[in-house]
Amino acid sequence: MKRPQYTVGETTIGQLLDIVADQFSEQPAVIYHELGIRHNYLEFRDVCDDVAKGFMSLGIEKGDKIAVWANNVPQWLYTQFASGKMGAVLVTVNTNYRAFEMEYLMKQSESDTLVLIGGVREADEYLKIIYELCPELKTSEPGKLNSKNLPLLKNVIYLGDEPQPGMISWKELVERGKSISDEQLKQRKDSLNPEEVINMQYTSGTTGFPKGVMLTHTNIIGNAKSIGECMALSAADNLCIPVPFFHCFGCVLGTLTCVVCATTMSPIIQFKPDEVLKAIEAEKCTALHGVPTMFIAELEEMEKQKYDTSSLRTGIMAGAACPIEVMKKVVNIMGAREMTIAYGQTEASPVITQTRPEDSLELRVGTVGRALPNVEVKIVLPDSSDPLPSGVQGELCTRGYHVMKGYYEMPEATAAAIDEDNWLHTGDLAVMDENGYCKITGRIKDMIIRGGENIYPREIEEFLYTHQKIRDVQVVGIPSIKYGEEVAAYIQTKEKEEVTEEELKAFCEGKIAYHKIPAYFFVVDGYPTTASGKIQKYKLREKAIKELQLEEAAAIKTA
Repeated sequence: MKRPQYTVGETTIGQLLDIVADQFSEQPAVIYHELGIRHNYLEFRDVCDDVAKGFMSLGIEKGDKIAVWANNVPQWLYTQFASGKMGAVLVTVNTNYRAFEMEYLMKQSESDTLVLIGGVREADEYLKIIYELCPELKTSEPGKLNSKNLPLLKNVIYLGDEPQPGMISWKELVERGKSISDEQLKQRKDSLNPEEVINMQYTSGTTGFPKGVMLTHTNIIGNAKSIGECMALSAADNLCIPVPFFHCFGCVLGTLTCVVCATTMSPIIQFKPDEVLKAIEAEKCTALHGVPTMFIAELEEMEKQKYDTSSLRTGIMAGAACPIEVMKKVVNIMGAREMTIAYGQTEASPVITQTRPEDSLELRVGTVGRALPNVEVKIVLPDSSDPLPSGVQGELCTRGYHVMKGYYEMPEATAAAIDEDNWLHTGDLAVMDENGYCKITGRIKDMIIRGGENIYPREIEEFLYTHQKIRDVQVVGIPSIKYGEEVAAYIQTKEKEEVTEEELKAFCEGKIAYHKIPAYFFVVDGYPTTASGKIQKYKLREKAIKELQLEEAAAIKTA
């Protein structure tokens, strides 16, 4: 199995791409099926070099921040590896962000360069927002913005075809880069240290303001290498990447994992199940990534139209709780017999545990695997560092090369997440067996306490997934004056199916403990999510409070 030769901890992202381009020059690197773009690794390296020179020509120095606000367009990919070559920190921007969030991120990250497309939902939504935040941009010379609101922002690079006031076009960026020599780029690349921060990911911010997670070359290269090995990826593979690049799932488990293994990447610009399946069929993709909701949509599309997914072997289902029934269908219907489950969080670069291809189906559908190589995992009593024995539920903690450098300009938040012995406290509840395989039972804050009984939503969700009419389900705790909290389930039914609350309660009776049976069932068409596909349960809770008029119960303060 041919893979690139390099040493984690001694290699930067720029050096890594050079190594792969030298050792696998003719190997296909990037295929955008829907755009007709194809690069081998030598061509991909050359494009990234040109972009890196373009950034240097704008006066961007090592350690400066380049924010990228776009979906999975090719320029995002080029920017990721170009910034890794010339040492700027890539700041990933959630495509769902709007003016308030964008203003916060640009100020908190201290970014001096912004790369953006016109918009995702609307063709010019991002343009409107940036001109609203920086009205001076419309009359400024490109590359010399002087904004009162965002004083550090100097360069705005636009990825569209039409010229925009105050912005540098992508074509112009590359043209400007011709003033930078190969030797200047090499000097910059050679000055970088693998332990320096090269990527800043903003957490979803479901509570409070998002935090900038600082990740080093070593953090993410090491994590990508282990992920690729767990999937047995090599130059013989082609990975379809429909998950967003701005999330670690896209730019570490996806693009960077491909590069460390000399694997071909087949990105999808914007997730659509039919586009994913067309790319798999046309390019004979052997691997596929996705959150559970993506796989559910793909399976439904396959019921409507025939697609050949027989080339699939592996991939990762992650980013949210992975329903056992969905995993079984991905293996049996889509044919991804070695599909893996990965678990982690951005602060851990992001993967902590992963299943292996040789694991039994039971382990691959019933656990999130075991620790990656050179990664430590322990289960502790919540709010402590006291380890718990096998089979006992507690908080999952992890330690190793993969733990973030910290939250940008947030030392107190960093100290709260990483203890004095360098253990990252995930806030996730888990059980670990005697062989190190973990089951995630929920978030500490997701735990429902009903009349003194601890209830974990995941357990109820897995049970309800077995109902033949249910497509997806999310369980949340909602306020109750009598019990403190009650259980509520938000149900999505399969196409053309209908289900009643009485039917669902009857289905639960006698099969799960009475205190776990949801007091309320809501049938919905969809869930509020982040752009990376994570379901925002706190919004479902807020929705229930409003619809059931539980404001009085919600106002009751607890210890």
